[in-house]
Amino acid sequence: MKIAELARSAALVTAVALIPATTAGLAQVDGKAGPEFGKLFAVYQRIKASYVEPVSDDVLINGAIDGMLAALDPHSSYLDGSDLQRLETMIDGNYSGLGLSVVSEDGAVKVISPFRGSPADQMGLKAGDYITHLDGELIYGLELDEAVARMRGKAGTAIKLTIFRPGREEPFDVSVTRGVIELEPVTWELEDGRIGHIMVNEFSRDVGADVYGAWKDLQKQAAGRLNGLVLDLRSNPGGSLDEAVALSDLFLSQGQIVSQRGRARGESISYDAETVFRGDIAEGIPIVVLIDAGSASASEIVAGALQDHRRAVVMGERSFGKGSVQSLLPLGREAALKLTTARYYTPKGHSVQEGGIKPDITVPQLSDPDLAKRNKFIMRESDLRGHLINELGLKDEDLESDKRADPRFQQTAAELEEQGIKDFQLHYALQTLRRTSPSSVAVRKK
Repeated sequence: MKIAELARSAALVTAVALIPATTAGLAQVDGKAGPEFGKLFAVYQRIKASYVEPVSDDVLINGAIDGMLAALDPHSSYLDGSDLQRLETMIDGNYSGLGLSVVSEDGAVKVISPFRGSPADQMGLKAGDYITHLDGELIYGLELDEAVARMRGKAGTAIKLTIFRPGREEPFDVSVTRGVIELEPVTWELEDGRIGHIMVNEFSRDVGADVYGAWKDLQKQAAGRLNGLVLDLRSNPGGSLDEAVALSDLFLSQGQIVSQRGRARGESISYDAETVFRGDIAEGIPIVVLIDAGSASASEIVAGALQDHRRAVVMGERSFGKGSVQSLLPLGREAALKLTTARYYTPKGHSVQEGGIKPDITVPQLSDPDLAKRNKFIMRESDLRGHLINELGLKDEDLESDKRADPRFQQTAAELEEQGIKDFQLHYALQTLRRTSPSSVAVRKK
C-alpha cells in the first residue's frame, strides 16, 4: 500500500481517530527559530565527533524527530518502514499475532484492551495488564514498536507473556498461541425479549454499513419486531472518525454529530446527521450504549453524540477520555507524520479530552473478580505523560468515580457466576430494556 493510499484511508485500529490530512502543506520555519536550529546542529556535530562509538545519521535524525514529537502529546509520532507496514496491516484488518492494543507507559508495555475473540482475549488478558517479559526476557524500557514486533509472528506459534496485573500480589505467566487476527469490526446476536446486541469492536472501513447490515439481520431474526438495542462499545480503542460519524448517523435524523477545531485552515469541521445515512433506522426503539475505560476516541464520539441528542442511555463506566484528532501527513513516499491537528467536541460542545464520556447510569463490571483492586489502576488519557489538557481545566475530583455504595451493585463475581451471569454490564443493560417500554427510554421527542 502506497503512502498516498494510507493518507487517504480513514481507518486505524488504535486509541486514536485518524483522518486523512486536509492541510498537508508544511508550515514555513519561523525565522526566530534559527538559533534553536543552531543548537540542534551543534549537538549533532558533537555527537558525530566525540561519541564513544560511530553513530549513523539515520539514528541521530530519527532520534531528533522522535524527540520533537514526544514533546507534543502521546498520540503524535513519526512513521516509516516497519511502522508504516504495521499501519497497513491494521487498515487491511488482518495480521498474525495476539490481538492486543497496547501503549508504552514509562517504559512498560500496558494493555489498553484485547480485541474480542482474539488469542489474547481467549487467554484472559485484560485492560490495564502490564506485559513485563516475553519468553522470559525482560522488555521493560524496550521501544514499543520492537515489543509489538516480537509479539507478532507466524500463526500457530506460541509466546509466553509474563503479566503484572494490578490488584494481584505476584506476576503470572500466560502462554498465548498466535493466530491470524482477522478483525471483525462488528458482531451481533439476538437476545431474549427481542433485544438486539451489536458489538462494535473497532472502527475500520465500512463499520457504519456493517452495523446497518447487523440491524437488518436482527430485524429478520426478530420477525421485524425488535424491542430494544444494546450498542456495545466497550474495549473499543477507536479508529476512523468518518466511520464514527457514519455509525452515529444511523440513529440520528437531525443535528450535529461531532465537531473538530484545529489551528490550521480546514481543520475546523462540523459533521452533521443525514449526511451518510437517511433517517433513524431504529426510530421509536430504545437504545443503550455500553462503554468502559477501554472505550476511546471514535467510540466516545458515538456515545457522546447519542447521549447529547438523548437518543440513547449510556451505561457502564467512564470512557478513556481521548478528545483529539490525528492526521496522517505524508513526508515523501516512504514516511509520514501522525500529528495531532484538532480537538473534537460533542454536539453540546463538551470536550472529551481527559474527562471522557460520563455514563448516564454507572454500572460496574461486577463479573470481574479483580474489579475492586483493578479500579485503582485503570489507565485513561489523563494518565498518559504529555497528554493535552482540557481547556475547561477539569479538577481531579471531577474525574474521580462516585465512591458511594449503590445497593443495586452489591453482588460478587462468584454469586453472579452461580446465577449464570458472565457479563454483568450487558445483563443489566438487557434487563433495563426488557422492563422498559419503547416509548419511555432513549427515544427523542419530536
